[in-house]
Order: sequence, then structure tokens, then C-alpha cells
Amino acid sequence: MADTLDLRLNPALEPDRWARQYAETRLVQIPDVFEPELAEKVSAILRETLNWRLVFPEPTAQGEGHEIVVQLTQQDVQRMGREAVSAQIGAVMQRAQKNYGYLYDAYPMIQAYTSHWDQGHPIHTITEFLNSREFLDFGRTVTGAPVVTKADAQATRYARGHFLTRHVDEGHDQERVAAYTLGFTRNWQTDWGGLLMLIEDGLDVSRAFLPRFNMLSIFDGRRMHAVSPVAPFAGEGRYQITGWFRNDPPAGGAG
Repeated sequence: MADTLDLRLNPALEPDRWARQYAETRLVQIPDVFEPELAEKVSAILRETLNWRLVFPEPTAQGEGHEIVVQLTQQDVQRMGREAVSAQIGAVMQRAQKNYGYLYDAYPMIQAYTSHWDQGHPIHTITEFLNSREFLDFGRTVTGAPVVTKADAQATRYARGHFLTRHVDEGHDQERVAAYTLGFTRNWQTDWGGLLMLIEDGLDVSRAFLPRFNMLSIFDGRRMHAVSPVAPFAGEGRYQITGWFRNDPPAGGAG
């Protein structure tokens, strides 16, 4: 699959059109970001080939604002056993009552690339594309940023019970230009949860967005946002690639 994954943006995209909209609203949703055949290939990679990790934060002894990100592989889950994993998830849920945390399956694409995990896997071709001049220039044009040097990226799968509590993306020295998501979810129902929600100061939801297929969303991550919990009756997983356009110096090899 890696040999046939020739990634490029849909030539029909009009970046100036989306730049005008982003300048007005600080949010755009761009459909058909890839041509149909290519979108299907990316979707298949996410759905069928990744070694997912269950990720969630745990506070450290340093207290609020200090945490470690736990990444449990499928092998870790089997080794720990159901009771131990359930206890950890229960603690995550308790902290989430106080608006702290997240729980979902992830594949950390940049970490995997720079650490040489799963060498030869086509996910690394996607990581390279997200840090290609084509994709970064598209993000720079749409956001109006003077410089975009690289893109963070992780693949995510939200299954039943997964969530992301409300938060603001604050980067060191404000190096995060804008958040982006690449959606590869079909036939999602509003009642299933998993909605990207924009939240106002009074905690009302101003807008909420359904997961969609072959959709690139770009928004100001400094706006408070969350992903609503996926319902226990959701019919499938919610698949996306998420990250930030950034203006700090490129590092590692994904450039």
C-alpha cells in the first residue's frame, strides 16, 4: 500500500476562498480535501492497519498542570488484566467530572516517525505529507499565518465512552498557529456523540460539528473546545487525524 500512496491535495481546492472564510470566522470545514480514491486509501490505513494505543492523562506529584500521558498498547492491556485497566479508566472518569482529561485510542504519528516504529508502514507516508510544503503552504494560506514550519499529527479513534473534556490549546510561545482535523468517518449520527464542540465563556455550546468523511477542519485552537462523549450505542468508531499547524522550527525527520 505504501508504494501506491501518492498523496496530494485535491487539485480542485480553492485555498483563497477558505482563507477569506477563516479570516472572518476563525473556522473552516473543507470537504473533499483528497480525491475519492486517495481518501479511501487513507481511511483503510486508519481503520485496518494501526496498532492503537489507549491514551489518557495521569496527574503527577507536582499537582495541577503537570501530567503524564499514558499510552497503553494492546499488549499492555492484556498484560495488566481487565481489573487493573478498569481501575485506571475509572480514575480517568472521576477526574473528568472536574473537567480534566481525555480517553481515546491514538497512534502518535510524529513520535512513531521519529522513533522509527513500524518501519515501512504507510502511516509514515501520511506523516511526511502532512509536513510537506504542499500541505503546510495550504495551511499557511488558509490561516493567514506568516510562517507555518511543521504540523503535529496523531491518528485517533474514538470508541464508545471515549471523550475529550473542554480545553484551550495553549502552546509554548504561541507556536501553535491553528488546530486541524482530517475526518474519515462515514454515516455518523448526531445522537452518537463524538461531536467537536465550540464552547463560549458561559459554557454554552455555540457550534457543534458532526464527524465527516474526507473533511479538513481548521480552527483557532485558542477557542475553548471539546469532543462530546461517544454514546454506548454508537455504531462504529470515529476516525480522524488531528494536530496543529505550527510556526516553531522543524525538528526530527518528518519534514
